[in-house]
Amino acid sequence: MKKLFIYFIMALFATSAVAQVDRSKMPEPGPAPEIKLGNAESFTLDNGLKVFVVQNSKLPRVSYTLIIDRDPVLEGDKAGMLGFVGDMLTAGTTNRPKDEFNEEIDFLGARISGSSTSLSASTLTKNQEKVLELMADVLYNAVFPEEELEKLKTMVKSSLALQKNDPNGISNTLTTKLAYGTDHPYGEVSTEKTVDNVTVEDIKQYVNTFFRPNIAYLAIVGDVDLATAKSLVDKHFSKWEKAEVPTFEYDMPQPPSENVVALVDRSTSQQSVINVTYPIENSLASEDYLANRIVGFVLGGGASSRLFMNLREDKSWTYGANASIGQDELVATFSAFSSVRGSATDSAVNEFIYEIRNLRDNGITEEELASAKANLSGSFGRSLESPSTIANFFLNIERYNLPQDYYTTYLQRLNALTIDQVNAAAKRVLKPENMYITVVGNGSEVQEGLLAFGEVQRFTNTGDPEVSVAVDESVTPEAVIKSYLAAIGGAEKAKSIKTSKIESSAEIQGMKLGMSYVYDEENQAFSNKVSMMGNVASHTVIKDGKAKVTAMGQSQELTDEQYEAAKMSMFIFPELHYDLMGYTMDIDGIHDVDGEQAFKLVISNPTGAKTINYYSVDSGLKLKSESAETGEMLFSEYQEVEGVKYPMLTVLKSPMIPMPLEAKVEKVEFNVPISEDDMK
Repeated sequence: MKKLFIYFIMALFATSAVAQVDRSKMPEPGPAPEIKLGNAESFTLDNGLKVFVVQNSKLPRVSYTLIIDRDPVLEGDKAGMLGFVGDMLTAGTTNRPKDEFNEEIDFLGARISGSSTSLSASTLTKNQEKVLELMADVLYNAVFPEEELEKLKTMVKSSLALQKNDPNGISNTLTTKLAYGTDHPYGEVSTEKTVDNVTVEDIKQYVNTFFRPNIAYLAIVGDVDLATAKSLVDKHFSKWEKAEVPTFEYDMPQPPSENVVALVDRSTSQQSVINVTYPIENSLASEDYLANRIVGFVLGGGASSRLFMNLREDKSWTYGANASIGQDELVATFSAFSSVRGSATDSAVNEFIYEIRNLRDNGITEEELASAKANLSGSFGRSLESPSTIANFFLNIERYNLPQDYYTTYLQRLNALTIDQVNAAAKRVLKPENMYITVVGNGSEVQEGLLAFGEVQRFTNTGDPEVSVAVDESVTPEAVIKSYLAAIGGAEKAKSIKTSKIESSAEIQGMKLGMSYVYDEENQAFSNKVSMMGNVASHTVIKDGKAKVTAMGQSQELTDEQYEAAKMSMFIFPELHYDLMGYTMDIDGIHDVDGEQAFKLVISNPTGAKTINYYSVDSGLKLKSESAETGEMLFSEYQEVEGVKYPMLTVLKSPMIPMPLEAKVEKVEFNVPISEDDMK
């Protein structure tokens, strides 16, 4: 009976306690804990190398990260050189050629990598002595092979070529140059020319100048104690010679005095990439650093942010919209960005400005503050799971002269921020009247709408001011076409060519492609086969007023609209047929095409689809063609075939392929017999 009575009393109290809980409200958060980071033991070698050791014996692994703490370097006409340093450092030593070096690393199950400001390695604890030997060998005896640099240059130039056709890459280049300025290290952008200027001697000189122990830190994390770490570091790094290292100072980039609208005209774009940006001062030591993180999160930090809810959830103009407030010891940037429907470009820009101004003027809500604190606290807590994060914390405290309790009190300082403090920071960091408003999109469709935000300045796809020359009224679209036909051998000569067979070849990611084109203008028929490894990968046939594409064993007939856009492919020289096909033409000024002035001709078919051609002002030859369907095509290396000049090299740049596709013409035949089999 006593036990039953006790159980009854316990149940009564439990029921009473439950009844007093209001489950309609979220429980109040408890006080932010003080973070226990543990100890990072440290020591300094005689040559100035500062070492931090974070022992973590959960796994039998250890990592070594060497950081070079130099000022940013202005590369000038060798922009891109710093990107080669890491790969060149680890491309073999005087003791071990590259293949042998890599084999040793693989055998040990280790990793060694580098950059222009670091050299790092990780391995099993039992192999750390050998890996440190390899790491030191890289540091002292790297050979910087010439052939490796040439391979790297080729890869980078291919990437740069692709970037010039990628809307996001173009936007990044433009905003970088505008926000920092081209005379600042952060504003430098590599080009094919600057990459070609880089030599092995440049890289050697850089490493010999800046890879010095007196400006270096070594973070050691993992299954190793202080005594062992000290012994190994002293053995392998004590002979590293210190030297005077140059320092640099740069003017602080400033936001524009008023909003600047910058447009890159990309005629093939269906969407516009919008990025509003400007430089700011915001480092780890900044008084507003944590408050700025909350401001950035509320504005565009996730799926519940103001920009996301406005542009995606409310307006349905985009898949996402974001904002970030960066941090850097020298200079950072504010950035808000999204890709939106082309027709919504000016409206989206207006909403960006509205949300930024509204947050600055009216501040955030208590609910937004609580959500941001919870998200940032969780992110910080998750980062503590990595021992390398702890090592970086101690390095930051040392490098940037932060308080010793900077990270242990991080959550407490974040939780203590009041809404008034955050809103005061928002007023300081948000500048809706002093931004670079950048847009990469179809200029003919979006430029007029952008005039509402100020004068529109146009830039090239490499972020340079566009040199657009007005066309004299006497220069008509018909005159440009006439000049082109004269340049290739004359209109009558071009009209005399009724059939043609053309064979081209290309290579993409190591795979050989064969392309054959058959033109039969008399019967308005066309065939294009793309072969790979001897097999036909795709086949397009246009005849009898229809178009069909066969690929991967399946055929699809194009819609009437698709056919209308594709049927100009039937003609060897489409310019001869624009009038007959009911196409309209307009001149949109003179523009630069890879350093050559060209007339920009906008050709519209009856359905409204557009093709943009560029014809050289000097030679009259067609240099480039753009369309939403095919992307961008560059024409060069014209050669005379039976009295007519034909481009022997075509470079296709399209979002559908991972890199520019260079197609070289191997055979051209004019006025040859065309059989039924040629069109099958």
